[in-house]
Amino acid sequence: MTVIRGTSVDIPTQDGTADAYLAYPDDRSPHPGVLLYMDAFGLRPHLKGMADRLAENGYTVLVPNVLYRHGRAPVVELPEFIDTERPELFQQITPLIRSLTPEVADRDADAYLHWLTNCPQVADGPVGVTGYCMGARLALRTAGSHPEQVAAVAGFHGGRLATDTPDSPHLVADRITAEVYFGHADQDPSMPPEQIERLDRALTEAGVRHRSEVYPGASHGFTQGDTSNYHHEGAERHWTELLALLDRNLRGADRAV
Repeated sequence: MTVIRGTSVDIPTQDGTADAYLAYPDDRSPHPGVLLYMDAFGLRPHLKGMADRLAENGYTVLVPNVLYRHGRAPVVELPEFIDTERPELFQQITPLIRSLTPEVADRDADAYLHWLTNCPQVADGPVGVTGYCMGARLALRTAGSHPEQVAAVAGFHGGRLATDTPDSPHLVADRITAEVYFGHADQDPSMPPEQIERLDRALTEAGVRHRSEVYPGASHGFTQGDTSNYHHEGAERHWTELLALLDRNLRGADRAV
């Protein structure tokens, strides 16, 4: 059985210090790196558990608190089980998310990838990026801004990935060299069918290797087991697709679980 070590780390950025969680197999060997972008509820025990699960499959995983400018995690006090129908919770979180502009996010991505690729527990070579909810937007942008470093990118129940605004995430498609996978929720008003189609068209026209699937019966946030939107079937399917994507692009046939 693989022993996993999880530890808190601090990442220097252009704007301060981002607190983060690092998980890796405790076997004295470097492993392919994965940057995991949080959902709106932030760095918390459930996301650390997701990082641990990736580490159990042979990866070194970094989960930064992307809202670090507003404080160390937890930035917003959260219950152990999150009812996603609580409007007062989103009233606190939404302004924090809006402050994370594309320019700020790109600066932070530089810092996260620099730290991750220089981590002793990370093997030489490209990294993978995965993101959840708002983290899917960050993952897509990171793949576009760092094509020389990112070989695999995945996003799950991401919202507003292909809007008609001039800074829409899908507009970075022509800069992506990674293989891309998206798992959308079929009950997600933040990512309606027309946006899914626009995203797919942009990736196709840019020649990006990609696959986009809609998970039936799933709501926005379906992978998050500590929320009321959790969908077990969709969450397990997400693990299957994510691990296959990372294995193909970061290790190929050399996977050692």
